[in-house]
Amino acid sequence: MTQTLRTLPHTAAAHHKRPFTRDPGQWEKESNRALRTGHVRDSTCSAACQPVLVHERTAWGWLTWTVPGDGTLPEVPEQIGVLTPASPRTRRLALRWLTRRPAQRVALDTVPGSLRFSAAAVALMTVVVGLFVIRQGVPVDVALPAMLLAPLLAEYLPGRLDARADEHVRKVEGDGAVRYLQRLATLHTSLVQAAAGSDRYELRRSVEVGHNLLWDAADMLQTYDTLSASEGLITRERLMLQLADQVAQITERTAHEETADADQPVSPAGYWARTGRSSARRHLAARPTHHR
Repeated sequence: MTQTLRTLPHTAAAHHKRPFTRDPGQWEKESNRALRTGHVRDSTCSAACQPVLVHERTAWGWLTWTVPGDGTLPEVPEQIGVLTPASPRTRRLALRWLTRRPAQRVALDTVPGSLRFSAAAVALMTVVVGLFVIRQGVPVDVALPAMLLAPLLAEYLPGRLDARADEHVRKVEGDGAVRYLQRLATLHTSLVQAAAGSDRYELRRSVEVGHNLLWDAADMLQTYDTLSASEGLITRERLMLQLADQVAQITERTAHEETADADQPVSPAGYWARTGRSSARRHLAARPTHHR
């Protein structure tokens, strides 16, 4: 007999339907910060204007939201990035690097194109430092290559680092694909929150499995269209729903057990027996194991 999956709680179902669901004030803070370096697409801005983006970081990746020109909250992210389930340290570094603020660029009048503001600042600093060290007796054939190399590194090195970090993330764009992954991200976030602060293996394991399902779905959506990958996507969504249902049952059962324990009076003998067993368990766990 097939078991009916439970409906997610309202608080869990609301995740990622709007930016920063758990902290609405963060959206205003981040959007105001983003507006300082961008321009919202409206009647005063042509289609060539770059949209103002806000990155909402999560435990598994990020959601990129576009700041609307009418002041309303966006409903669908512009992009969803899912970081690799492996290597937590690499995942944290890639998350911080890929969701950094966009680089400001300086237009060049003499040649077409633009230059990163950081590269222009580095070029100015290297000229000043280079002239100083040349006056101090450093050979020109040593100082000049360094003066030329530093701005080039500041201009092109971030792009190389972007490419390396992209190897550890799957980015999904497009309305249909993003809406699908947004549903999966909602389910996975409910798993993450249920496991937060808990030492139960079942909850921690559900987060690991859910992250892998989210990664697989993002990989398929990045490689194929939703129609071609529909069978695999449906399978992963069913597995994610089963995980969410199992976690809901575990948390509900745990809450009932804690309530029952709190309501049940404990006799002095029962208290000492319980604490004695707990102390014995800790003592046995701490004892070193000797092997012959």
